[in-house]
Amino acid sequence: MSSALTSVTSRRQFLKAGSGVAAAMALPSSAMAAVAEPEWRASDFRPNKLWQSLRREFILPKDSCYMNIGTTGSIPRTVLDKLERNNRLVARDPYAMGDKFGPFPHVTQMIADVAPGFGAEPHEIVLSRNTTDGICSIIGGLQFEAGDVVLTTHHEHIGLTSPLHVVSERYGVEVIELEIPVDTGANSVTEDQFVQVFADAVALYGSRVRLLAFSHITYKTGTTLPAKRICKEVAIPNQIPTLVDGAHGIGMLDLDFHDMDCDFYAGPGHKWQCGPGASGILYVRDNAERLKQFWYDRPQPLHIINSSMAAMNQPLNMQLQYVGNDNFPMKQALADVCKMWDQIGRDRIEQRVLELSARLKRGLAKAFPEAAIYSPLVTGLESGLTTINPFYDQADRDLIAQMNSELRERHGFTIRTVNFKLRADDAFDTHALRISTHLFHSEEEVDQLVKAMKRVYRQLA
Repeated sequence: MSSALTSVTSRRQFLKAGSGVAAAMALPSSAMAAVAEPEWRASDFRPNKLWQSLRREFILPKDSCYMNIGTTGSIPRTVLDKLERNNRLVARDPYAMGDKFGPFPHVTQMIADVAPGFGAEPHEIVLSRNTTDGICSIIGGLQFEAGDVVLTTHHEHIGLTSPLHVVSERYGVEVIELEIPVDTGANSVTEDQFVQVFADAVALYGSRVRLLAFSHITYKTGTTLPAKRICKEVAIPNQIPTLVDGAHGIGMLDLDFHDMDCDFYAGPGHKWQCGPGASGILYVRDNAERLKQFWYDRPQPLHIINSSMAAMNQPLNMQLQYVGNDNFPMKQALADVCKMWDQIGRDRIEQRVLELSARLKRGLAKAFPEAAIYSPLVTGLESGLTTINPFYDQADRDLIAQMNSELRERHGFTIRTVNFKLRADDAFDTHALRISTHLFHSEEEVDQLVKAMKRVYRQLA
């Protein structure tokens, strides 16, 4: 039986030649540890063998089951070893990574490694700190004016709503939270419903709408919005740029940003991508050229406060990329785990995640026929997140918190609770459990969780 990954010691050859700032800021070849390419055999892709092999790549405890990837993932062993080795090299030779050299040659190579896996060009990718960092970079840079309207939804994360609140207070922007449909099991949702919500709002507010900002997958219910259709059928025909919160898309879904045709997509490295903390990916479509066309009435549609990089004629993504003394080992780890996902096949990973998620949803529906399952099992709208409350009183926060605690402490399952408004004008929050299924889980663990939930439910109901 071959190992899922084989660690090979070699040295990355950094850019030492060229012209302009890249050559002037070249890093020494000894600055970072080697980045080994994972080696797979064809046999590793046989059914089940691949996933069994990959489970050994994660150092999660064997006596428990971690199912909260929607909050943070786990770094694969091979990537973790390289990250630790690179941190030691930087500690041993700090000067080599100092701001004298800058990020360009090294981070440029990382970006080139990451971009193809997301259907993007290298000049469109920024290695950011996380989803919120990417979102804030865009929203904080857009040239909003009083009277502008931003359309978002009533199920957004504070990482999006908070910067929108800032521009609302600062510039007089009207932020409209659209009520999107929520699946309850008895009331299945459709792609058309989501598209229609945005289309109706655009028709209502007209040319005042300057941005659509929404989650690709809602973190509260795990509903995948039809982002491609919203972009192509609503935003582009009306010349409205789109900002997609991809907190749960990166690493879970097989993404192609060009095919989606959004203008901005921000996601983390540490969740489903299983990279290090404080890492992320920001996509800026074609250096925001389409934004300039849509916002032709604004002299500077996107402000980037980095005049020194602009003065050196660096492209937009490098202006956004530059943060002074950067964390190169962390960014290299993100690039490494992205390459690992690419080699496994992001389409395979998406299929595996959705298969496990569907198994869980069906198991829960059978175990709790009267329960509210808020995550749709509808082609195109499903995700690796499953949100459920098996109790009659959906507003009882203490009861659902107790169930979560029992599952962790007595049965070894780590999940989390969420709260949200089923309808935008609800006077109370709905409370539920949120479960994440990922590529390192097994069918047996999914079934065991359902059984554990039934036992805890009998104790508490």
